[in-house]
Amino acid sequence: MESGTSFFGDLLGTIAERGRALLDLGRERRPAGAVRAAGIIDLCERLLSGRGEASGVALAREILTAYAALKTGERVAFFEALARSFGPDAVRLDAAIAAHAAHPSTRTVAELHAASEPRRQELIRRFNLAPGATGRLVAMRADLLDCMARRADLVEVDRDFVHLFASWFNRGFLVLRRIDWSTPANVLEKIIRYEAVHEIRDWNDLRARVDSPDRRCYAFFHPALVDEPLIFVEVALTREPPAAIAPILASGRIPLDPANARTAVFYSISNCQRGLGGVTFGNFLIKQVVEEISREFANLSTFVTLSPVPAFRAWLDGERQNDASRLLTPEDRAALAAMDAPEGPDEAARAALRPLIEALAAHFFLVARSPKGRPLDPVARFHLGNGARLERINPFGDLSARGLQQAAGLMVNYRYILADIEKNHEAFFDKGEIVASSPVRKLLRAESEVRPATVKETAD
Repeated sequence: MESGTSFFGDLLGTIAERGRALLDLGRERRPAGAVRAAGIIDLCERLLSGRGEASGVALAREILTAYAALKTGERVAFFEALARSFGPDAVRLDAAIAAHAAHPSTRTVAELHAASEPRRQELIRRFNLAPGATGRLVAMRADLLDCMARRADLVEVDRDFVHLFASWFNRGFLVLRRIDWSTPANVLEKIIRYEAVHEIRDWNDLRARVDSPDRRCYAFFHPALVDEPLIFVEVALTREPPAAIAPILASGRIPLDPANARTAVFYSISNCQRGLGGVTFGNFLIKQVVEEISREFANLSTFVTLSPVPAFRAWLDGERQNDASRLLTPEDRAALAAMDAPEGPDEAARAALRPLIEALAAHFFLVARSPKGRPLDPVARFHLGNGARLERINPFGDLSARGLQQAAGLMVNYRYILADIEKNHEAFFDKGEIVASSPVRKLLRAESEVRPATVKETAD
């Protein structure tokens, strides 16, 4: 993959240099750092109006190079110009609408479709002519997401990036690779840097996660982004589904003989490229890793996650601060005061709180909803949407500072049953059903709010 990509990149680079000579861009360029958004927009118009392959490659590289030199405010101006000046061609669209209304046909439908496409999409496609452009466009979209934190009016520009990325990063183009100690060091460094769930402390910690006989790590790569993982998952082989993360990450643990393992635990899934947010990889990754690891270890029968619940603490604190909440009794509120200790509740307090946290967590997953009627927790939406079922609730499964701050220490297991994945996925998206095990459903308090009809009970 690397040699082919290198050859293709060299070829595009040669075309770009020849195109630069044709355009005489070298004499038109301003001093480094002096190029501004307005000048780049002029180049964009030239790129869209041009027809030559070599000049197009050269222009695309010129634009991306100039963009990289922009400051934050100038990048906002650039995105504003994309939103304002590179939407659909209004004249062409009006003509296509009139033609289709007068004489509907497959030809007029095709023209209507082409005319309604924003000019931005073709512009971004032409940006991608430049050598190494795909990675630079992913970075550009990350800049756009930063701008959108304050500028919701740029959402149409973002929609075009996502539309194109969904095609460019289609599952058919992704390559699954196992990450182990023989993986090139530059990739291993990125695994350390991109780990988003459980920090990798050092190289010894990384080796324990990727080189132990009872550990596996897999990542998706794209041919256009050499040695740049898109998403990766860390897997632990265990006898039983775990209830806490500390034993999984313990530095002095004794590795399990994989022959004695019955469970594969997905304990960390990290997206690596912020600019690809909203482009789905995780569902394909988990399914393919299940297939891959099943071929290697035929003795595995259970596939679960050990997942954080990053939205739980905020919801719990909201209930505690809401004097009108019917969910908490005065005794509950008094007991939950132990959660406010700087280092979290001590062992005795955790034992006393466990039944309460289980009941509240069951309510959080099975009853509480966002204004759009969806589960509140993003990790829950991810796994339930991928066809897993909520298998078990684990109070105080993560006693790290981060685990206590985000989730009051709560972790959960989602279970992937291969025969049920598609059925569960469709139930979640078509009907909003939360597929949960019987033990989880039994944790709901009798006096809590009536469970919605969208909670689906499954046999164990």
